[in-house]
Amino acid sequence: MKVKIAPSILASDFSKAGETVSLLEQNGADYVHCDVMDGNFVPPITFGAQFVKALRPHTKLPLDCHLMVLHPETHIEDFARAGADLITVHVEACDIPKLFRRIASFGVKKSAVINPATPVEQIFPAVEEADMLLLMSVVPGWGGQKFIPETLKKIETLRNFCVTHGRPELDIEVDGGITEENVGDVLSAGANVIVAGSTVFRSPDMEQTIRRLRGCKRSSC
Repeated sequence: MKVKIAPSILASDFSKAGETVSLLEQNGADYVHCDVMDGNFVPPITFGAQFVKALRPHTKLPLDCHLMVLHPETHIEDFARAGADLITVHVEACDIPKLFRRIASFGVKKSAVINPATPVEQIFPAVEEADMLLLMSVVPGWGGQKFIPETLKKIETLRNFCVTHGRPELDIEVDGGITEENVGDVLSAGANVIVAGSTVFRSPDMEQTIRRLRGCKRSSC
């Protein structure tokens, strides 16, 4: 299963957003991860669909939009029209089957996500229809947090459920506190899409960091 890297622009310099996403494409990223926060579902406010629309001309990479918002159903069309390629909605905030149908109606890929405190079983109903599933490995809202180690068991459980329910190749994304030191454990547990913000953007060599995150497939590497 291909390992994909989705740097989160939350950790980047917003004043250079267009240049940043172009640079990610040049340096081998697979997605641009856009953390959308409304100040309600999580305390911070980041950006909305207009920001995503502004990014779209600067890269051909898929824009992976993670909506950490209340009432995500009111924002789906805006993000789809802004150029989102994949929209992720929280199990805690919506009716997943209903939202998946709405996302798909715009020709956009769909993903569901759970917070660290949410039992992994609550995302199981999304496995059949999802294009990707996301597990948060930090409390959502702020970058630069430490990885919650209990997430590894949740990744294993979700991957096993996917295998036994006919979706063995379903992309499992993990977001929060992933570094070159722990990415091997995350991949070994069964994830294959890595969100990394600070690790990528604070690196003196973005290309090499992305390569190392992608190539580190064992906990011993």
